[in-house]
Amino acid sequence: MTRTALALSPHLDDAAFSAGGTLVKLAAEGWRVVVATVFTATVPDPQGFALACQTDKGLGPEVDYMALRRGEDRQAMAALGAEGLFLPFPEAPHRGYDSAPALFAGVHAGDRIGDDLEAAFARLAAEHDPELLLAPQSIGGHADHILVTQALRRVAGGRPVLWWTDFPYTLRADTPKRPFAAEMEALEERVIPLDAPFLSAKRDACRAYRSQLGYQFGGADGLDKRLAENGPMERFRAQGAVPTI
Repeated sequence: MTRTALALSPHLDDAAFSAGGTLVKLAAEGWRVVVATVFTATVPDPQGFALACQTDKGLGPEVDYMALRRGEDRQAMAALGAEGLFLPFPEAPHRGYDSAPALFAGVHAGDRIGDDLEAAFARLAAEHDPELLLAPQSIGGHADHILVTQALRRVAGGRPVLWWTDFPYTLRADTPKRPFAAEMEALEERVIPLDAPFLSAKRDACRAYRSQLGYQFGGADGLDKRLAENGPMERFRAQGAVPTI
């Protein structure tokens, strides 16, 4: 019987950037790999900071930014050998987070989306019955990442979880925030080595997110450099009876 791994990616790139090699490796070992990206909703006529999040990447207000990114994600999933799902939740800039500092200042008191995320994750778990979950540790402290981590911690039950280290936040010169440091450090560290074919497939998947590469890395070459700095491995914290990969 085919085993299923379900990755919960806050944004359209997080799973590939942080755990893409492991997802490729799972697929190569015969797992069914499903990546559910949480915050993918198109919001018509974006304004203010939400609009700036696409114009600062050279995309005008007439562009359906999230539709473009969902298209990139389909290409990335093909490179990973994974099935992609899009959950219908709006990103933080559409929920009242009005600046870059606000995104990393914790979850706003008025942001009530967590209950909806819990319900959605519970439905996904019931539908796909995964033997392994993968999700962010929320290194960097982005509000959307924190909400995903919180929601999954509440609904994971006894299912094993690999909590990934959020790339590229882990490589930034400043010390990234670690809102769940105590909980994660209490778990076993799991290092998954990646052979060249898995690293190559991960790189191809990450390069599919073309709209993000200039802003995040200065282009595809910058992405390659940062991936190389990360080494031929991915690091996780393992919760429960995580299988050997």
